Amino acid sequence: MDFSTGLRISSSGLTAQRMRMNTISSNIANINTTRTPEGGPYRRKEVVLEAIPEAKSFGEILTGNVDRNLQRVQVTDVMVDRKAPLLKYEPDHPDANPQGYVAYPNINLMEEMTNMIQATRAYEANVSALQSSKDMALSALEIGR
Repeated sequence: MDFSTGLRISSSGLTAQRMRMNTISSNIANINTTRTPEGGPYRRKEVVLEAIPEAKSFGEILTGNVDRNLQRVQVTDVMVDRKAPLLKYEPDHPDANPQGYVAYPNINLMEEMTNMIQATRAYEANVSALQSSKDMALSALEIGR
């Protein structure tokens, strides 16, 4: 594996984890949103990641000459959670139904915070791998002096 392949793999991880953190942040920010443009309460979103083979060039993809052991990550979808909303009895709330219940998003703050910590740690691991690749490349350049 050359340096540029390592950099591409780490950068794909950074991109995926950034998307994951943005989605989790949106979930946390909308934990009490009872009205959306689509109607009803905010729906929790979750990022779907997929490992795909790392290919250097278009020719390698066409010939099928791709090293299957080297894989990068890609965001394939952002799924919307279809769980039923949480109903709370608040008859004075402007979004209350005729029975006095308000539909709140079915978001567990502890689960979202745990997911945020996991995404942060994965992001930090990719930054470390990227930095190590960069340091190795710089060290290799120093050998020629």
